[in-house]
Amino acid sequence: MEWLLLSIGELVGALATEIGHLVSPEWWQSHLIPLFNILMIDLTLAADNAIVVGMAAARVAPDMRAKVIFWGIGGAVILRILFSAVTQQLLQVIGLTLAGGLLLLFVSWKMYRQIVDDSHSIEEIEKELASPVARANGATFWSALWTIILADLSMSLDNVLAVAGAAGDSTLVLVIGLALSIILMAVASNYIAKLLSRYPWIAWIGLLIILYVALDMIYRDSHQLACAAYGVGCSETIWQGIQHRLGLGGG
Repeated sequence: MEWLLLSIGELVGALATEIGHLVSPEWWQSHLIPLFNILMIDLTLAADNAIVVGMAAARVAPDMRAKVIFWGIGGAVILRILFSAVTQQLLQVIGLTLAGGLLLLFVSWKMYRQIVDDSHSIEEIEKELASPVARANGATFWSALWTIILADLSMSLDNVLAVAGAAGDSTLVLVIGLALSIILMAVASNYIAKLLSRYPWIAWIGLLIILYVALDMIYRDSHQLACAAYGVGCSETIWQGIQHRLGLGGG
């Protein structure tokens, strides 16, 4: 428990030193790309939560659905905060960013399968939630909540890992991404799910950004490992590497 409190304390301390950047136009300009990437990642992944929570809540008695949705979203918020407290610190360890990038590749594959094989319509789920009749194969409150918590474990880790990878070393960008993720998930996830259903190209952009973040994490940590072993490629990102190979002045 002490390591978690220490990580949260370090996160708060680092954020306190960066909070003044919020009024700096130069900071916003220099972090515009990672902030845009995080926005697209949060938009894309917020829809998953709406669908999972809605499907689980539709299986319980009508009078318990609001409580299942409330506690399902509350659990996801807590998990995102806990994961965020440690993820960025762990990604500073050489080798773990590479592992995180490989995990994000798997997330990208899952997301691709969901986009291609999208069989769950948010409109259908909303109709089931509005129905006053419980399903024949219904579930208890705790069974539905347990289903949501297990799904939240995966979705929260996916979201935080993608956001932390896009944020890089900036704690403030990570916190902005976390706050945006929680707001979108709690307030607008149903609307976002409908938006992605109507405009699937948004999901494809989000997928490409997550894929880029995964490849960049793998590339960066591979270079750090090469730096530790051979003293070369110590600070290159994948974009800097492409510039360097094209002779455009990248590091």
